[in-house]
Amino acid sequence: MREIVHIQIGSCGNSIGSKFWEVLCDEHGIDPRGMYRGNSDLQLQRINVYFNEARSGRYVPRAVLVDLEPSTMDQVRSSAFGQLFRPDGFIFGRAGAGNNWAKGHYTEGAELCDVLLDTVRIEAEGCDCLQGFQVVHSIGGGTGAGMGALILAKIREEYPDRIISTFSVLPSPKVSDTVVEPYNATMTIHHLVENTDETYIIDNEALYDICNRTLKLGAPSYADLNHLICSVMSGVTTCMRFPGQLNADLRKIMVNMVPFPRLHFFMPGFAPLTSRGSQPYRALTVPELVQQLFDAKTLMCACDPRRGKYLTVASIFRGRMSTKEVDEQMCNVQDKNSAYFVEWIPNNIKTAVCDIPPRGLKMCATFIGNSTCIQELFKRTAMQFSAMFRRKAFIHWYTSEGMDEFEFSEAEANLNDLISEYQQYQEATVDEEDDEENVDYGGFDED
Repeated sequence: MREIVHIQIGSCGNSIGSKFWEVLCDEHGIDPRGMYRGNSDLQLQRINVYFNEARSGRYVPRAVLVDLEPSTMDQVRSSAFGQLFRPDGFIFGRAGAGNNWAKGHYTEGAELCDVLLDTVRIEAEGCDCLQGFQVVHSIGGGTGAGMGALILAKIREEYPDRIISTFSVLPSPKVSDTVVEPYNATMTIHHLVENTDETYIIDNEALYDICNRTLKLGAPSYADLNHLICSVMSGVTTCMRFPGQLNADLRKIMVNMVPFPRLHFFMPGFAPLTSRGSQPYRALTVPELVQQLFDAKTLMCACDPRRGKYLTVASIFRGRMSTKEVDEQMCNVQDKNSAYFVEWIPNNIKTAVCDIPPRGLKMCATFIGNSTCIQELFKRTAMQFSAMFRRKAFIHWYTSEGMDEFEFSEAEANLNDLISEYQQYQEATVDEEDDEENVDYGGFDED
């Protein structure tokens, strides 16, 4: 089987990751102790993608849980699914990173890195055919951002031909708990550009907006936000875990979604999202799902796709439905909104259909968009970064851990280059003449 090794880093990564494993266990019929209690052979057909089978039929997640302080691990262990994970998979420090990227990357995180890589290596070597790595982290703090960037660089070095996919939670001004978030985020994006193959950007601001506007939750908790993120994670990984009519995996998504190696930042979305009171009034049909998929209000990124252009789109549908109808509806969307798709990539929508819906829904769909409008998020982070860095605010906390000011300038330059690349491809047209045709190579005259 094409197995995936899952790594969750930091307090945010572990709270999302723990919820993700609860959702996976529910879909595959695994109880909190790892025993199979399902009712369909399909649940076990591809369970090896995420689980190892241990003695006496127990299923153990292929997961590594990391944090620089022990309290997060204690929370996971004391939760309902705490007995599910392998005890050796818990890796934690004592001091914590204190929201300092340099601590996570150079000092505290570097001390734990070798132990972590050994654990990852053991999981990878136990696979028949390792497909890649899936990392869940936040990029605003110290551990998820600093140590996360370090781990990604090490994994890329050791497994250059495997796919690295990350679910990265981006800080936002409305939902911010740390002053130095712009520094941490910019440093991490610098590493994400270089060391990952696909990055799903999840924005706290957008999650809160979905809970307030669409789901009509007055005071959403972190559990509500994590549930939304896990809906997307479950949807993205569906085709790897269950058989379907049209399938996709990490590599297919990457090949179809990434036109240029640096532009691999995706906006995820999920449908149907409906408040409890509105559910009886809505029909769950393919046209309805497609309409909601392309609605800016259901995207988990706080940016408007109408301000940019889609380079590529992938959608993964779950439930019993006609693939012909799905294809027709997706073509209709592209025809009606052709202004919002780049014209120089024809047929830039990929569709996958899996017959098995999640619990409680007849059908659902997950959206993955590679749009140039994501530069808005990066611009927001870059502006906050430069406002502080110009005055060298808080820099001493980083340099005292062994960082150099040059690294700040380098990360800022890389982020600005990324923004420029998105802008360049947004403005590109199909009629542009190739520059090479107009180059005068200055050849010699025959006479």
